[in-house]
Order: sequence, then C-alpha cells, then structure tokens
Amino acid sequence: MQTKNIEINATYIKIPNNDLQIDAYLAQPVNTGTFGAVIVFQEAFGVNNNTRDITELIAKQGYVAVAPAMYQRIAPGFEFGLCQEDVVGYSPEAYRLGLQYYQQVKYQEIFSDIQAAIAYLKTLPNVKTDRIGAIGFCFGGHVAYMAATLPDIKATASFYGGGITTSSYGEDTPTIDRTSEIQGTIYTFFGTRDAVVSQEENEKIEAELKKHQINHRVFRYDAGHGFFAGFFKDKYPAIEQHPSYNGEAAADAWKHVLALFKNNL
Repeated sequence: MQTKNIEINATYIKIPNNDLQIDAYLAQPVNTGTFGAVIVFQEAFGVNNNTRDITELIAKQGYVAVAPAMYQRIAPGFEFGLCQEDVVGYSPEAYRLGLQYYQQVKYQEIFSDIQAAIAYLKTLPNVKTDRIGAIGFCFGGHVAYMAATLPDIKATASFYGGGITTSSYGEDTPTIDRTSEIQGTIYTFFGTRDAVVSQEENEKIEAELKKHQINHRVFRYDAGHGFFAGFFKDKYPAIEQHPSYNGEAAADAWKHVLALFKNNL
C-alpha cells in the first residue's frame, strides 16, 4: 500500500452552521506549513472508528482532514459499526438505525452542512483554501457527489454512493441531474456485485460524467457494497468486519485516491 506516515494531531471539534454546531473529527499534520484539505463523509453509521481512521490516514498523507457528523440534526452523537470493542461490527441494529436516520436527512440541510465544513476549513491557517477535496462512502459517497458540484471542491472520491441516480434526499431532482455543475475532478468506485448500487446505476453515472465532459475516472471491482469498510481490520481483531470487505479492491482503490488528491490538492 502506497502511504505516508506523517505525524498528526486529531481532535473533536464543532463546525458552526448558523444556530447548529456540527460535531466533527479533525486530523492534521503537526508540522508547520499549508496543506490541501479533505472532507470525509461518513457511511450511514455515523462518524465511527472506521470514518475516524480514514480521516487520520488522509492526514498522515499530508492533508488537513475533517469528518463532519451528517446526522447532527437527527441523532447527535450517533455512531455504530466499528465503534467499540464490546459490539459486533456491522450488526443488524447498526443497519436498522443507520437506515432509519439515512431516510430522514434532507438535501438542503446536508448541502448547507457541506458548505459549513468548507467555510470552517477556510478559517484554518494551515489550509490551502483553493485546494479542498472530498471523499465519502455509501451514504457519504452520495454526499461527496453532492459536494463535488460546489466550485470549492477540486477533487472528489465517491465510493459506491447509493441513490445518486434516483434520489436527492427529499428534492424532486435526483443528484445525478446536477452532474453538469461539477467543476473539479471526480473518481467513482463501485463493486460489480453491489446489491445496493446496481451496475445500471453506476453506468448511468459514468454516462452522465462523459456527457458533461467532467474530468473523471470510474473504477469497478469484483466486490460487493462496502468493499472498503475493513481497511483497518488489523487494528480491530475482535470486531467483525463488513461482510463485503475486499482487501485487494480496497488497496487498489486507495492507490487511486492518493493519486487523485496528489494531482489536485
């Protein structure tokens, strides 16, 4: 795996968004200088250990990384999945609650929270304000695709984003119809055995990216939904991993994520 191991600091913070204070996890290099920044968008399970580990790993590559809690209005403090040693990883209860909260989010609120995260990053003295990117998984993959439509986002990695072609969290127009607004580079990652995001859906996304001449790449792996969830499995030997975790696919995808951020941030 191509990776760096820069020394970092990580802490919980609050991101202001009008009257809302969004819980978030911030990781950044300890050394002085200015860095590109990456917003990390969670799966349906909250900002859990897996999301925090991804945030830290991105920071160790030389970026300021922040993971905002996208369920702040619905379920503040919620996290499940890879979150504690006495809980079986991605349990039925985790799926039930994650789906319940996922179905309650609203497009305009999520979009507002994305903008608040960008605004927060721009206040940090060590962030290159014109070099901000995004990455997200599952629910977060859809949110990352939404973020890509903002001019501040220069690079986006969207992993198996559900509902991009069919929904936009309460809006009449599905998110895919906003593809023409993407100005930066976007990489999308899918599993060909994904039972949540069909081959037809990811092919529609690719066709739309081509139609609007968006700078993009599409990566498909012989894997199921959530194939990246488990990238840190050696850190949690007592916790069950996502059933679709595929180490080979995850490692190859991570290589492309690093290249995307290196070339654009």
